[in-house]
Amino acid sequence: MYQFLTLLVVLLAANAHAYKVGVGSADMTGPAAQVNFMGYAVPNQIGRGIHMRLHARAYVVVDDDDSRIAFVSIDGGMGSDLLNLKVLNKLSEALGDDSIYSYDNLAISGTHTHSGPAGFLQYVLYQFTSLGYVEETMDAFVEGISTAILEAHNNVQEGVSISYATGNKLLDSNINRSPSSYLLNPEAERALYEDEGDTDKNMLMLKFTGSDGEDVAMLNWFAVHGTCMNNTNKLISGDNKGLASYLFEREINGADVLPGKGKFVAAFASTNLGDVSPNTQGPICHSGPNEGQPCDFTSSTCKDDKGKDKNEACYSLGPGTNGNMVESTKIIATNQFNHAMEIYKNQAVNKVEGKVGYRHTFLDMRNRDVVLEDGSIGKTCPASLGYSFAAGTTDGPGMFDFTQGTNSSSPFWNVVSGFISKPTEEEIACQSPKPILLNTGDVEKPYEWDPATVPISVFQIGQFFILNVPGELTTMAGRRMRAHITKVLEDGGVVDPVVTIAGLTNTYTHYITTFEEYQAQRYEAASTLYGPHTLGAYMQEMERIVKDLLSGDESSTDSQPEDLTEAQISFVPPVIVDFVGIGSKFGDVKDDVEKSYGADEVVSASFHGANPRNNQRLEDTFLSIEKKGEGGEWVVKYVDGDWCTKFMWEGGVGHAGQSTASVEWDLSEAKEAGLEEGDYRICYFGTRKHATGNFEEFTGCSSEFAVEL
Repeated sequence: MYQFLTLLVVLLAANAHAYKVGVGSADMTGPAAQVNFMGYAVPNQIGRGIHMRLHARAYVVVDDDDSRIAFVSIDGGMGSDLLNLKVLNKLSEALGDDSIYSYDNLAISGTHTHSGPAGFLQYVLYQFTSLGYVEETMDAFVEGISTAILEAHNNVQEGVSISYATGNKLLDSNINRSPSSYLLNPEAERALYEDEGDTDKNMLMLKFTGSDGEDVAMLNWFAVHGTCMNNTNKLISGDNKGLASYLFEREINGADVLPGKGKFVAAFASTNLGDVSPNTQGPICHSGPNEGQPCDFTSSTCKDDKGKDKNEACYSLGPGTNGNMVESTKIIATNQFNHAMEIYKNQAVNKVEGKVGYRHTFLDMRNRDVVLEDGSIGKTCPASLGYSFAAGTTDGPGMFDFTQGTNSSSPFWNVVSGFISKPTEEEIACQSPKPILLNTGDVEKPYEWDPATVPISVFQIGQFFILNVPGELTTMAGRRMRAHITKVLEDGGVVDPVVTIAGLTNTYTHYITTFEEYQAQRYEAASTLYGPHTLGAYMQEMERIVKDLLSGDESSTDSQPEDLTEAQISFVPPVIVDFVGIGSKFGDVKDDVEKSYGADEVVSASFHGANPRNNQRLEDTFLSIEKKGEGGEWVVKYVDGDWCTKFMWEGGVGHAGQSTASVEWDLSEAKEAGLEEGDYRICYFGTRKHATGNFEEFTGCSSEFAVEL
C-alpha cells in the first residue's frame, strides 16, 4: 500500500504542471542547383547539390486554457515576413480556421546557415546575388514549415512535462569576431560577464518528456554563427546547427531511422549570435608581408605588398585541420551535440510551471522615439547601411576595397550610392557616426529595399520567456536585453524568470549592436539598420509588450508589412530541357564503383542526370545507399540527408543540356553511424524535363560492391 501511495504521489507531482505538446519535422531543402546561397552575398556561390537536407522543426505548446504558441526553428538563413504570411495562409487552408495560428502566436526562427538557397525575402537588398525572388525556394520553405507545424498540431499529446537547464560553459566553440567593438561597452557591464568573456558560452535548453516518461523533444539556444562552411561551399547544408540536430535526433531515434523521419525532434536554435563566429582559429593574414600573423585588431585588415591595408586577406578559419570547413563543421556541431546531450541526460531538471501566453506587435522603425536612460529622447532612423557593411566580416570578407571600422565616406562611393538614394541631412545626423553607403530606407523602386515595419513578440511558457527578435543581436546587445526584460518580469511578480532570445525571427533586419558598439562602425554596427538607438527601441518595445502580457492587456501595433508578392522580380531562368547523348539513357552509370572498399575510403559513382530543380524531392532523396539483404532484397541505409553522403550535380550549357549527377559515400563517416559490412549499391533518382514541358521520373543504380571493415 505504501509503495502504491508513493508511486501515486510521484505521478501526481510529475503531471501537476503538464502541458499539451506537439512536435513535427519536415523537409524544406529547396532548389539544389542554380540558385545562389543566402548569407555571404557572393554572386558565384551557386548551389550544385546537397550535403545535408534542410529541415523545419516545429513545437506547439498548449496550456489547460487552450492558449498556444508555435515555435519553429528552420535550417535557413533567417525568418521572412512574406514567408510567415504564406505559411499562415497555408495553415488556415489546412485547418479551416485562421484563428488557431496567427502572427501573434507563430515564430519562425532561422538557424542562420549560410549554405541554403536564397530568394525568400521580399526586399530588394537581399535579392541582388540571387537574381531576385526565387519562387522555388519560397515554395519549398512554405511547404516544409507548414508541414512541420501541422504535424506538431495533429500529434499534440497531453501530460507533457517541460524542464530547462543552462548547463556548464561550452568552450572552444565560438569566438567574438569584433572584440574591439565589445571592449567599448562599459567596463562595469563587461565585468558582470567576466566568467564567459566576450561571447555567451551557456546553452539554454528546454526538454519535453511525455507522461509515460518517454522522450518527446529538445530545443536549445546557443550563440554561434552558421558559417563553418565558407563562401566557397556549393552544397546545401544546415552547417553546424543542422548537423548537431541530425546527431541528436539520430542518437534518440536510432541509427536505423532515416533523417527527419523519427518521432523525436531536436532543434539547435539561434540566439544573439551577431558577433559570434565558429571559426575559432581567429582572423589571420593569408597573404602579404604579414602572412600567418594576426590581422589588425581594430580594422581586420592586412598589409598588401605595397603597404596598403586590405580586408580581403584577413579571415578566420575553423578548428578543422588547416581550416578544413567540413571538418570544422563537424567539430563545432559535435561540441554542441555532446554538450546538449550532457544537459539533456543529467541537468534538465528544473520544471517549467504556469500558463502559456504571448504578445506581438509590428513596429514602424522609422523615426521612432526612444526614451534614453537620462530621460532624454532619441530616435530611430530610416534604414541604411554603412561603409563597413561592404567590408564583410572575418567569416567572409567583402570586396571593393572597403574596411571595417570606417567612420568616413568616399566621394566615389557617395556618387555611386547616390544613384540609389541620397540621404538627407537629417538622416545623416540620425545615423551618425555611420557614413551611409546605401540609403535603403528611402528606396521604393522596383519595390522596398529593406523592411520599415518589423515584428517582435514574446512567448511565455510558465516562467520561461522567449523574446522573438527579427535580427542578429551582438553578444552584449543580447545580454543587455535579457537582463532588462528579466528585471521587468521580476518587477511584475514573476518568480525566477528564465529569458532567452530567438534571433532572426519572422523577418530580417540585419544586426543590432549596443549604442557603444555602434560608435566603432565595424560590420555589425554598419549593418544596424535603424541607427544608434536600434537596440534601445527594441528593448523599450519588448518591455511594453511583456508588461501587456503580465497585465493581460492587448498590445497596440503598427500596420503589418505590405505583401509585395505581385511586385517581385526574378531573373533566375527556368529549366528548359534535359537530354542525354546518343546511346545513353537517363540514369545510366557514367563512372561506376570499384568492386570493394575499406572502412576509410570514399565510394563514388556518377550518372547521366537531369536538373534537380525539376523535382526538389521534398521528404524524399536524390540518392540512396542500399545494402543487400539475406534474401537478395535491397534495403535503404543512407540518403542525401545523411552527413556521410554528398549529392553533386554539374549542368550543361546554361539551363538546358546534358548533366551529370554524382554521389559520394564517405565510409569513415558512415562507420561512426553504425556501418555494417556487406554488399551495397548506390542509386540515383532524377526527374527529366522534356521539350514539351512534361516531366519523367527515372532511376539509376551502380554495380554492387563490397564493404569490408
